[in-house]
Amino acid sequence: MEVRFIEAPALPRWLEPQFPFRRRMARVGEHAIHFVDEGEGGPAILLFHGNPTWSFLWRKVIHALAGEARIIAPDLFGLGLSSKPRRPSAHTLEAHVETMHALVEALGVESIVVAGQDWGGPVGMGVASRFHGTVAGLLISNTAVLRPARPFRPKPFHKFSHVPVVSDLAFRVGSFPLPVLHKVQGDPASIGELERRAYRYPLRRVVDRAAPLGLARMVPNAESHPSTPVLDRIGAWVESYEGPIELVWGTKDPILGKALGRHARALPHARVTETSAGHFLQEEVPDVLAAALARLLP
Repeated sequence: MEVRFIEAPALPRWLEPQFPFRRRMARVGEHAIHFVDEGEGGPAILLFHGNPTWSFLWRKVIHALAGEARIIAPDLFGLGLSSKPRRPSAHTLEAHVETMHALVEALGVESIVVAGQDWGGPVGMGVASRFHGTVAGLLISNTAVLRPARPFRPKPFHKFSHVPVVSDLAFRVGSFPLPVLHKVQGDPASIGELERRAYRYPLRRVVDRAAPLGLARMVPNAESHPSTPVLDRIGAWVESYEGPIELVWGTKDPILGKALGRHARALPHARVTETSAGHFLQEEVPDVLAAALARLLP
């Protein structure tokens, strides 16, 4: 996949003080990918977000790790300041992994530590599984990176995303789930007006809101779902990985809080840290995440 570096878009003035990092942009295949590229040294720390956020979610962790290593935090296509396909069907797990892997390889890093939350977990672990250099460690947080459990039991949120017409209206016109992000937190105040504004900003136009729906539909609900074989491969790789793993979990997460048990059992050599945070634990316990990442650095 061809990668060409281009100029990053400007931030609005109100957002600049909240996100004062070195930002870059790359044309990766058909997508323009925005990413933070801060600091130097190796291994590089890769920070992957999920639905419906962007690299802004990791800002407190990036601040906490200042000077420790090179930090690369990309925006998945469709979210953040990356380009936004208009069709939800453009969002497949394979496409996201391929795009992010091509970006990381083009950046020329030789060793990586990979962190992922929500869909950033499978995407990040997918990148790690294909990486040609050294994978020095993994940080897995409030996500699902194992082979899907059978029988498939999609949650109400993901079932709703497949309801014709209504789901399109809710996600596109109603900008769901942006208005309710605080409701999946341990401390709802951790996503206040500033944070809500920052998460709304990249998706302020109705035409740009295909990704939240597309990513919700990426959750496998059957053996025939296109995400199923990809997650099977990623999960098998994660379970076979013999390097250090940190499981840092927000146990107040109503979406994936209970997934910690399955991950801890499947990865018995992982170090487990439970917190009282919710789904977007980067907003609530950034220092805990930063400490876990620091432990993974040689």
